[in-house]
This record gives sequence, C-alpha cells and structure tokens, in this order.
Amino acid sequence: MIDLRKTQLREGQRPQLPDGVVRRAYARSQVVDQSSDCELVHGYYYPAFMATPVQAWKRIAFLGPEGTFSEEALLSIPILAKAEPVAMSTIADALDAANQCDVDAAFVPIENSIEGTVSATLDRLVFDVELFIQLEHVLDIHLDLLAPAGTDLAGIRRVVSIPVALAQCRRFLHERLNGAELVHATSTAEAARIVGEAEPDGTGAIAPALAGRLYGLETVVQRVEDHPGNQTRFVLVARGVLSPPTGHDRTSLVCFQQADRPGNLHQILGQFAARNLNLTKIESRPTKLGLGDYCFVIELEGHLSDEVVGDCLKQLHSELASVKFLGSYPAFGERGPKRREQIAAARAEADAWLRTLRSRVRPEEDSSS
Repeated sequence: MIDLRKTQLREGQRPQLPDGVVRRAYARSQVVDQSSDCELVHGYYYPAFMATPVQAWKRIAFLGPEGTFSEEALLSIPILAKAEPVAMSTIADALDAANQCDVDAAFVPIENSIEGTVSATLDRLVFDVELFIQLEHVLDIHLDLLAPAGTDLAGIRRVVSIPVALAQCRRFLHERLNGAELVHATSTAEAARIVGEAEPDGTGAIAPALAGRLYGLETVVQRVEDHPGNQTRFVLVARGVLSPPTGHDRTSLVCFQQADRPGNLHQILGQFAARNLNLTKIESRPTKLGLGDYCFVIELEGHLSDEVVGDCLKQLHSELASVKFLGSYPAFGERGPKRREQIAAARAEADAWLRTLRSRVRPEEDSSS
C-alpha cells in the first residue's frame, strides 16, 4: 500500500493533521462512532450524519495500483479511514465490485477541471450498475514527469500514462516532448510502476510524485499539467442506501427522452426553473442505442428529501421515458459546513417565528354556546 509517511497533502487542501501528513492510524482516531443511528463526525468537509455506519463500508474498491490519486483522495477522508482499500485494475472493475457486493463501496473519479467528465465512471453509473452516490470529494491534481535515475528530458522518447492525464498535459508534451510516443496505461500509478519496474530506455511516466517515490523513479520535470487549477472530483458509491439531507446537498439524475423532438430539453429544464432549483451541471450522453439518441445528466442543488426537489423528480418521472436517480449527497467544499450551519440556524429561526405566529391564533369559538 502507499507509504503513508510520505503522503503529502496537496496545495490548497486544508491540513487534516498537525504535521500535514495523512496517516491512516491518526485519521482513524479522528472518526467518532457516536451511536447506532449512524452518526459520524468529520471535522471539516462532511456532515455529522451519514446514511450508513462506517462499519458497513469495511472494504472500498478504488482505481489502483497503490499510489493513484484515487487512493490519495480516499485516504484523506477520515470517515473512510477505517475501511480496507481494495485496489482494482480499472474503474469498471471497481464499480462492478461494488455493484456485485464483492466490496461495500467504490471510490472513483467522475470529473476533472481540465478534461471534464470521466466517461468511464459516468457511463457505467448510468447504464451498467445500480449504485448511489454517497459523498463527493475534490483533490488538487499535480502531475510530474518521472523517469529512472539518470534520465534527463532530452533522453525521453516515450511517455506512459493514463489517457486523461496525458490530455491534461497536452501543451507540455507538445512544447517540450514533441514527437515522443505516448503509451496508455490504466492509471498514473500503473504507468509509474511499469516504468519503475521495467526501466525501459528513454521512457518516462506522467504520474504523481508519490507514485514516483513508491516505484523508485526520479522527477524530471515537476507539475507538467497545463493549468495550475487542476482538480479532480471523486465520488463514493454504494448499493441500496441514500445519504440523508444535510441542508447543503447535491442531487444527480439522468433524464431519458420519450422521443427526439423539438423542445425536449426546454421541457426538462422548465421543471427546475419553475421551482427555482439551481442546476450545477448538465450534459448530454449518448444512450448507446443509436446515433443522435442522447440522455441528459443533470446535477442540482438540494436533496431528494426536500419537498420541492421531490415534486420536480416526480413530475419528470411522469413525463419522460425514464429517470435514473444517481443520488443525493453532501456538497463538497470549504464553505459546506458553514453553509449547513447557516441553513440549520435559519430553519430554527423560521420554526420559532411560525410558532410565535400560531400562538396568536384565537381558539375557535364554541358554536354550541
């Protein structure tokens, strides 16, 4: 597994530990199992209530091998620190393992700030498995060009990495390694492992610095990603259960059309606009049934338990060919906990206001008198 003594927090990520190092034993000590009704405490990003006790997520599949960003992100979430991470060869393998209950959940990348949707994840969630998103997490992504000791930039003729990472470094590869052969791997850490173990002449890997340390590679060029704000969003998915509302949530769903006709998208979006529901993402995905046949993946603020969200989903379900619900879950972000506190306080104040008004209602007069 990852040498956790060397796992540094990424730039811009608030330290979870005093020394800035994620260590499993320490993280586990920060998880508090409060009661049988599944209350969990996470001091920074996540709410105090989750739908499933952490003990139920004993084994979590992730995209391996050891040293991937997926594992780094997984280990940075204290409420998941008690789980056994299970490395899988592909995203599909991780999702299938959770869908078949070979593991309790899967932790996978779903979106990147440079390359957009991770289609291997989204398409499988939409078409192939029955899993619900439990939470989301965002990790800053920095990629290095790694190679065996003694290799310089001029000596690299071949670069190995996962396609999405190569795409995130497209400008660097064009300007600094133009003409180099690009070889695909199943993950950044797998690329580092291949180069580190085989040490092929003139070959480098684009991978995180952590993977380089794990597999004996040296950094040739640091931070070769094209944009400094590179981030990846990860989701934890599991069968059967849904996360409870926290007051600051996101809901994901997929809308399938009855037929391809003018106004379909307008009809769908109108349901959200009529209820003043804010959409945070919308994209079309091919249904795999034929050229030009698309479904719409939509994310919005709010939770299934909110009356207005539930009413919207009910209307969509009655009008469309199908609606696939992907989950309602706590929205990630530094402002999340503060926003949840503000909403809770506002609701408490509103309840008190309503009680005060109702207390002023005169009792009905007895008609018999």
